[in-house]
Amino acid sequence: MHWRSKLIHPGAHAPAGFRSLATPTHRGSTVLFERQADVSDDWRQTENGYSYGLYGTPTVLELGARIAEIEGAHHSFVVPGGQAAISLIYLAYCKTGSHALVPFTAYGPNRQLAAGLLQRLGISVEAYDPLAGAGISTLIRDDTALIWVESPGSVTMEIQDVPAIVAAAHRRNVPVALDNTYSAGVLFDAFGHGVDVSMQALTKFVGGHSDLLLGTVSAAGAPAYNAIGAVYSQLGMAVSPDDCSLALRGLLTLGVRLERLEKTAVDVAQWLAKHPNITTVLHPALPGCPGHEHWLRDFTGSSSVFSIVFDERFTPGQVAGFVDRLKLFKIGFSWGGVTSLAVAYPNLDRRGRGYGGRLVRLNVGLEEPSDLIADLTQALNAMDVAA
Repeated sequence: MHWRSKLIHPGAHAPAGFRSLATPTHRGSTVLFERQADVSDDWRQTENGYSYGLYGTPTVLELGARIAEIEGAHHSFVVPGGQAAISLIYLAYCKTGSHALVPFTAYGPNRQLAAGLLQRLGISVEAYDPLAGAGISTLIRDDTALIWVESPGSVTMEIQDVPAIVAAAHRRNVPVALDNTYSAGVLFDAFGHGVDVSMQALTKFVGGHSDLLLGTVSAAGAPAYNAIGAVYSQLGMAVSPDDCSLALRGLLTLGVRLERLEKTAVDVAQWLAKHPNITTVLHPALPGCPGHEHWLRDFTGSSSVFSIVFDERFTPGQVAGFVDRLKLFKIGFSWGGVTSLAVAYPNLDRRGRGYGGRLVRLNVGLEEPSDLIADLTQALNAMDVAA
């Protein structure tokens, strides 16, 4: 062959037999077949073999299989992010004329999707009180196609009575989907509590270092697997195998990171609960958190994110000043990484629960607890001077 052809069809290869502790990163779009008779375009690659890189290379499927293993799922689809996971679940179960229920404490972009694209598609999404529990049965209609739960709730951390909601939903043959990101898929057993579909943003705890965007959608059994897979194959939700390799690496340290994050977050939350400038600490493991009794019953631990509410004598501007004065706590969205974060919510919308611009969400990282408390102390003490 001409040397130009040899560049594309080489005869030289590295020797086989290399073994490593690291999962290989397989990049590729085109999948080669041995014979024309083998050619297929099938998203069910786990059962029927590889067909196209869009549905995942071995690195992607390895990540999905490991997530399914730790969550106890039938199968886990890897998607480009948490919001992609939410969108996939809605579109798998809802159609024009469908009704869905979502807690009004759900992740903000979930609610934005409901009021935006889904509404334009003729899908009605109704917000409900996250503490409704079995009372959700009064909201289920004949056209209800999906019920969302998110426990704890975004920002305000309400713990839902998921088993009661699942029981009410299943009596009407309505599937239940859970955003289980707070628990990293492991601190709350979604499928042990009867949930049909569980998603998480691997961006948070599994990635663990604030450097990737990924999500997973996990199916309890074959019905959910088929419903989700059929839509997944049409939406083109390809993910980077390089990002998946980072998530696979993150899984190796997830256990020790969650353990450290929980301990530090509880220590910091308990310290804040005693500070005179703080009226409420919204942390699932603390008794003052709405639904704390459900956390005690259903969860095996807590994680890194919680919120604090300042005393009514402080203005939203003073609360923003507190955030600005923090040094170790950086200002930014997302959570679950190694760096502590803080962000104020001056316009938080919570029905019947006004926070007056006095709520700040904290994400505790892997810094030394005493250093974090020192940082909070200087920022809190300066509030009284500013007042």
